Amino acid sequence: MGLLTEGSPLSWAETKSQAEHVRQHGVIQFINLYKRLRDRQGDILKWGDEVEYIIVKFDHEKKIAKLSLRSHEILAILNEKELADPQGVKSLWRPEYGGYMIEGTPGKPYGGLLAHFNIVEANMKYRREEVTQLLQPGEVILSMTNFPRLGCEDFTDPVTKPTPDEGATRSFFFPDDAIFPHPRFKNLSRNIRERRGEKVCINLPVYRDVNTEIPVDDSYLRSKAAKPDRVYLDAMGFGMGCCCLQLTFQACNIREARTLYDQLTPLCPIMLALTAASPIYRGFLTDVDCRWNIISGSVDCRTEEERGLKPLKENKFVINKSRYDSIDSYLSESGEKYNDVPLVYDKAIYEKLRANDIDHLLAQHIAHLFIRDTVSLFSERINQDDEHDTDHFENIQSTNWQTMRFKPPPPNSTIGWRVEFRPCEAQITDFENAAIVCFVVLLTRVILSYQLNFIIPISKVDENMQNAQKRGANLNQTFWFRKDITTQISPPEANECCKKGYANCCDAFEPMTINQIINGKVGEFPGLIPLINNYLSGMDVDTDTHCTIQQYLKFIQHRASGEILTTASWLRKFVTSHPEYKQDSKVTERINYDLLSTIHKIQKGEVSCPELLGHTTTSKTKESIPTALYKESLRLERE
Repeated sequence: MGLLTEGSPLSWAETKSQAEHVRQHGVIQFINLYKRLRDRQGDILKWGDEVEYIIVKFDHEKKIAKLSLRSHEILAILNEKELADPQGVKSLWRPEYGGYMIEGTPGKPYGGLLAHFNIVEANMKYRREEVTQLLQPGEVILSMTNFPRLGCEDFTDPVTKPTPDEGATRSFFFPDDAIFPHPRFKNLSRNIRERRGEKVCINLPVYRDVNTEIPVDDSYLRSKAAKPDRVYLDAMGFGMGCCCLQLTFQACNIREARTLYDQLTPLCPIMLALTAASPIYRGFLTDVDCRWNIISGSVDCRTEEERGLKPLKENKFVINKSRYDSIDSYLSESGEKYNDVPLVYDKAIYEKLRANDIDHLLAQHIAHLFIRDTVSLFSERINQDDEHDTDHFENIQSTNWQTMRFKPPPPNSTIGWRVEFRPCEAQITDFENAAIVCFVVLLTRVILSYQLNFIIPISKVDENMQNAQKRGANLNQTFWFRKDITTQISPPEANECCKKGYANCCDAFEPMTINQIINGKVGEFPGLIPLINNYLSGMDVDTDTHCTIQQYLKFIQHRASGEILTTASWLRKFVTSHPEYKQDSKVTERINYDLLSTIHKIQKGEVSCPELLGHTTTSKTKESIPTALYKESLRLERE
């Protein structure tokens, strides 16, 4: 989440009246930006990670853990440091949806040197320490995708209460007071609900254990939308209140950015399954392992007409997905023939873009994003200078929360064309998060260096995204993946399939396990880690960097093979093995307390957890992390 706009948020009625204005001027802003920057060349690789955290308050006497609603106080202090010395800070901090959430990034992006992998984990540790210094007694910061008892009674500190008959969310479970206090967030919640015409609705399959009762609770009596055999969630906070791990890459030009966007797209469900970390919602074990469909449903502002439940009358399009979902089309020439799902887009906007010399693929991508209305608008930002401002474009662009995001350079900036990789769930330790980050960064280098081709039909990516979220998907599901990734040329069978609408493409793509994709399939598929190691063998890598990278790759290998558990599997095992668990799918206050206490000890290194981390170890240093990080940064800058 970027720095928040200050101003007066508009109601939904006011926002709706300006929706077409924002849409049309946003398109003009993109056209102007594109014309200025489409030929930009020579930007070097820069990249960075975003880790989202929750702040938890322990009551060790009562054995209770709650979410602490102090992120705004902590952020105010952290942002003062940035304002005082914007070039000198080693981390940047931004708000997120929950009043208990905070997002941290490196103070400066990393570059193309492999030695930068030596400071990723150290920077993550530094961020955690920086926030920890501002915490009150009993408070801790956890990199955890979802607080297990989010939405249960009195889950916040201080205690807040839901207001189902008034306010922004009107949730039975998630109080408005648990939302970050900046007006954008409550306004966004209210506008999404009002645009949809009803509260958002998510019904998760409960994990059925020996003593699981159906109905799971009395939700189905309170709301017609709730199903008796499901865990019912009814507010934006259940999705946007989750944490994730994201990466952003700067490409050397727009062509390379489009290539990375397409080639990373088939890897999104793979990395979602590999990083699965959220099987518990509203105090219940569920039969899913990931947040993706929950967060998708939590911001689904489509009306009944747009969802295909009523004939179109007030709206222009039937829209297949929420505005938070997997991408719907590839952007590069290599990907064009794999756009096998009919794309819904605004034809008038498309024609306007084409008339301004924007190619078909990019024009339809933008025209597809712009079928959405703005759902958050400030009165002070209605009228803009379309030659120099891009707020209206970003208003729509940034509220299409997809697995990948194609990002033009900001105006008047040294920043180039970028892509954002968005599917990964937040992991418990800095080591895990650093390993995942470095693995994905190395993949981008291998993709571009070897000109690999991972592209499969969009319909197969969609299928993979759903399989990735199933319980135990890392070991138990298969995923469509390209057999021959070493050529950009499609096999003859695939070319014929392309002409016939992908009726039978199995000769080009086949179902593979995560283990086969990551570690290889003897005689048939090389595996992503062997490809990375082959790439590294031709590089001049110092001993320290080599050891760090190999630790990270070993962790990814063992996670993919099942030798160590995904976070989701470990959480589920902890709960079901707890002496207070009654085989009823419920995560009680005491189980929650013990779980989060254990997680905090694992994060601090006080408790070893080979089930989750294997036997890998992080690098040790006698110096403090800030000092070691500073020295390493200076060394890299000199080089």
